[in-house]
Amino acid sequence: MSGDFGLPPSFEVSEEPLSEHAHLIKVRGELDLATASEFSRPLFAAIDNGKTAVVVDLCDVVFIGSNGLATLLNGLRRLTRKGGHLAIATANPTVLRMFEITRTDTTFAIFPTRELALVGLGIGAEGRNGHGNGNGSAPR
Repeated sequence: MSGDFGLPPSFEVSEEPLSEHAHLIKVRGELDLATASEFSRPLFAAIDNGKTAVVVDLCDVVFIGSNGLATLLNGLRRLTRKGGHLAIATANPTVLRMFEITRTDTTFAIFPTRELALVGLGIGAEGRNGHGNGNGSAPR
């Protein structure tokens, strides 16, 4: 037993600028009503500061609620208006199911790993240039 006593994982959000135009936001725990505003701050700040390629790493998210989804949609809308792109990294079936039942699984570019999301936006390890591939969809 890990000692967590069945409690939900604590919420954490961290960010990493990858280049002048690219940004990574990593989320851990539950993305819901109680945590969506804390998540929105770095997401919207990155967009407002000129980032046009944003990867949101949800690989350590165990649950996403409607408020978390609304924040992602708002971020995507803001990026799209600036000609930018957003990619999501997650392989968690619970999180993927939320995208499926809300029919947003085709709205977002969703990749199973952070590395594939970075590549999907054209942000390679050798030259994180922040230029998206322009198609806005993930391979299935």
